[in-house]
Amino acid sequence: MAFIVIDGLDASGKDTQAFRLARFFNKRGKTVCLRFHPSGDNFFGVKAKQFLHSKGKNAHFASALFYMLDVIRSILLYKWQKYDCVIFVRYLMGTAYLPSPLHRLAYHFFVLFVPKSNAMFFLDVAPEEACRRIREARREQEMFEDITKLRRVRVKALSLALVGKWTIVDAGKPVEEVERQIQKLVLST
Repeated sequence: MAFIVIDGLDASGKDTQAFRLARFFNKRGKTVCLRFHPSGDNFFGVKAKQFLHSKGKNAHFASALFYMLDVIRSILLYKWQKYDCVIFVRYLMGTAYLPSPLHRLAYHFFVLFVPKSNAMFFLDVAPEEACRRIREARREQEMFEDITKLRRVRVKALSLALVGKWTIVDAGKPVEEVERQIQKLVLST
């Protein structure tokens, strides 16, 4: 079974690339499980989404806590089922949304316990481009989707990606180019 992680800033193209990768595998006769976080099919994911649209430090910590519980639930339920490929969208990089230095501690703590993959992709996009995409595509912004917060989170996420087994992909390129790069890298692992 292939276990693939696609992570990155808000509006970096994670969902788009996950759907494209799933279609790529489906066309080759593979069964695929796609898990998006926070998910809408369980209490933890629903609460995480709810707090992402709230304000304040309590909402910040609550969104991070419920997000992490949602990811752990997905690992327990879906990682071991009979699929040819499991694709997790948003995985460990959710820890980058925590305040410093807690983000680093949480990341290293979770790395000890969660499954790792040789196919972990961090889709990197400039915060300005992420903001442009968010304005075009969404009616309501989440708490971390302003330019200042995106810049802060990007710095933290890239620092975590550089110490992990992440492949950093320039998601500012055209969607098809990013797709080809991910497919090529997945096939080589």
